[in-house]
Amino acid sequence: MPDPTAPTARWSFDAQATAADFDRGGAVFALGDGSVRFASGERQDAHDGAVLSAAVHPSGDGLVTGGDDGRIVWSRRDGLEVLAEVPGRWIDSVATAPETGLIAAAAGRGLVVLDAADRAFRRDHAAERTLAAVAFDPKGRRVAAATYGGALVWFARIAGQRPTLYKWGGSHTAVAWSPDGAFLITAMQDNQLHGWRLKDVRDMRMGGYPSKIRNLAFLSKGQLLATPGAQGAVLWPFVGANGPMGREATEIGFDQSAMVALVAARPAHGRLVAGLDDGRVWVADPAAQGLDFVRADKGAAITALALSPDGRQVAWADEDGEAAVAEISV
Repeated sequence: MPDPTAPTARWSFDAQATAADFDRGGAVFALGDGSVRFASGERQDAHDGAVLSAAVHPSGDGLVTGGDDGRIVWSRRDGLEVLAEVPGRWIDSVATAPETGLIAAAAGRGLVVLDAADRAFRRDHAAERTLAAVAFDPKGRRVAAATYGGALVWFARIAGQRPTLYKWGGSHTAVAWSPDGAFLITAMQDNQLHGWRLKDVRDMRMGGYPSKIRNLAFLSKGQLLATPGAQGAVLWPFVGANGPMGREATEIGFDQSAMVALVAARPAHGRLVAGLDDGRVWVADPAAQGLDFVRADKGAAITALALSPDGRQVAWADEDGEAAVAEISV
């Protein structure tokens, strides 16, 4: 019988993939050579330099990417459009909000906010320090940014405001809101998470990681937060008003010979995908038993990973430019 988790398509790109995602037409990869590659075969040369960040456009069609050329670009299968430019700055992170049609980008010490429905709309918010990552709240109205010393939060559309600072010493490198909007979580340079319960600004320290935490992913209707940075995928409980406070994390897929480099999930589903630093990729349901390896062969470290919105496909790519999409059993 055919393997239900075998890749349905493979590519050997001539550059390393820096991001993978799924728009409404299928898988999309962003590469270090500045190009955006669609699984359906189209290619757009979006940047003069590397793609540093990517997110699906609010319309669901194509990718919004940020590059080291200071450009924010919307790439579709039928063309591309430069949405904004920030000369002399790298666009280290982009986020999009389908709920409001807004786009946010971290550009050095500035936050740029655009409106997909209004080409004339632009807000430039200033910060004291470089912004490492950005994320919209679940309603798409506020933007959080990870920075040195904590997280900053702006109301995206309001000009001339001072952001709210959620303070915690150290360098914060990734950021995510819980799907219910009750918690703000950051990953830190010193291999730990930090969080704030927003109703009373209560701090949460979430440590014990042996390696860098490169991304954050909520799943199971927001009841679990998954992270890489350990020899298995680390899961923090977010059930109830206290979230993970006073609770221990669990770990699935522990493997003494490898580290989890990236995780991917969707809040609406209970499925978790992990990409390892030895090139393997597995899928699991934390409520069930066992792992399904959609890439069992070892190779170069996984650098891009995504789960489709319906939870039925996985896309991944590694340091050598090898990429694939696989159907996974329900």
